[in-house]
Amino acid sequence: MFHALLDVFFPPQCAGCGATGDGLCHRCLPLDEPPLVRALPTLRVYALGEYRGALRRVVLALKDGRRDVAQSLGERLAMMVSAPMLLVPVRTTAARRRVRGIDGVEYLARIAARRAGATVLCALEPIRGDAQRGRSRTQRLAARDRFWCDAGLVRGRGVTLVDDVCTTGTTLEDCAATLRAAGAIVSQALVIAVANDGSACSVDSSGIAAPS
Repeated sequence: MFHALLDVFFPPQCAGCGATGDGLCHRCLPLDEPPLVRALPTLRVYALGEYRGALRRVVLALKDGRRDVAQSLGERLAMMVSAPMLLVPVRTTAARRRVRGIDGVEYLARIAARRAGATVLCALEPIRGDAQRGRSRTQRLAARDRFWCDAGLVRGRGVTLVDDVCTTGTTLEDCAATLRAAGAIVSQALVIAVANDGSACSVDSSGIAAPS
């Protein structure tokens, strides 16, 4: 009831363009857009779009803790998720969760999983608080061993990583290495946006595999 009243007096606005009605409107991210794919050294990364323009603003709003944006993105991400998938979100630190009131990536992963009938495993925990946001490319590429993994949740299981944005791919590869060291099988990741380095291309969503 309280949230409904808030929506009446302060209607949600699209983080991409400011239009009222939702945290992310269909004009900024059409529902029928095919995902983009980017090949990292050991992962295939599927994204809703490129990290620029409206979608970049949406990702930054998610990082700043906007639940309505996380809800909208989770619903979009669900179109790339199937029931057998085990989603492992790349979580932020506990300190940042307290400040923002939300872990945006975990929140949208749970929205996507609920809509698609998948499962979320919070198996990764950051052990270093040096966020990638605002860092240079060289600093991003040097980041390693930033996560701890609960092996009991993932050992012998096929999992799919979930993150907000893939820039250099270092964080995703770091998480994948940590998961594999814990006995998991991981070959793909789902993200909201990917920085276009010339290797990203549109693909049919049927190319996204459900881990066995």
